[in-house]
Amino acid sequence: MAALIALDWGTSSLRGYLLAGDGSILETRRQPWGLRNLPEGGFAAALAGISRGWPRLPRIAAGMVGARGGWREMPYLATPTGVARLARALGEIVAADGAPLRLVPGLRDPRGPDVMRGEETQVLGAVARDPALAARATLVLPGTHSKWVEVRDGEVRGFRTAMTGELYALLLRHSILGADTGGDRDAGDEPAFVDGVRTARDSGAAGALTRIFAARARLLDGSLAARAVPAWLSGLLVGEEIRGMRARCAEAGAEADAPVLVGDVALCARYRLALQQFGIASRTAAADAAAHGLWRIAADAGLVSPTEHPR
Repeated sequence: MAALIALDWGTSSLRGYLLAGDGSILETRRQPWGLRNLPEGGFAAALAGISRGWPRLPRIAAGMVGARGGWREMPYLATPTGVARLARALGEIVAADGAPLRLVPGLRDPRGPDVMRGEETQVLGAVARDPALAARATLVLPGTHSKWVEVRDGEVRGFRTAMTGELYALLLRHSILGADTGGDRDAGDEPAFVDGVRTARDSGAAGALTRIFAARARLLDGSLAARAVPAWLSGLLVGEEIRGMRARCAEAGAEADAPVLVGDVALCARYRLALQQFGIASRTAAADAAAHGLWRIAADAGLVSPTEHPR
């Protein structure tokens, strides 16, 4: 029997989950109704559309719906933070149907400073699905703004953001590096991707910033095909992200954990391949971590029975 409607509300898309009494997923829906692309009628119309036909149930949402410019801005909670603290800090919006929508706060790491919205729910969902991660783990969430998250004792202890995906898009669309590629934005050329990762890995103290223009130079001298430029550039940026995060660990004198990848299957596979070029073993977390995280927070907040946590 359905018990909860959970929403993962991002910048570019909205994903809705109908969850059963044991936290399992009964149905998943996705619409391109993120913060930057809402339908006519705004957030209220998107909420009604994504949940149309579903029963009247408690509702909870995480992500950009609670950002500045979202439906209601939610404050950031400082790390370290776990499920219980997030559950106590839920905000509330009364929707057009008269029923409340609870909003999950974001997190702020004051050591950066750094912030996240939505990823905290994915992290805690991954930990809920694999309790072995609770004691100590490093979770990596690839994306437009990749997050490297430190989990200790079941809480998000700290994190760092790498704007890898956004830099990739900017360089291809708004710099000379995207010229003469025929509009090809396919980064699926594996050999070119691996070559880019290794270039970043071997860039030494100078770093990958000094190697980016090689995408243009190699295109002009014929050693890199136009269709391979996106994949090579993607590899270079992902490789530099990994190199930088490893260097940060070394400077802090911290022991590096084998990363656990959370998120889109194809993107996690690409990061796993990149990590292999550094000799780093990794694995992928259970799917739909956001849904499981939202369930755990809702259960702790009393929106659903705490005796019905997913096993």
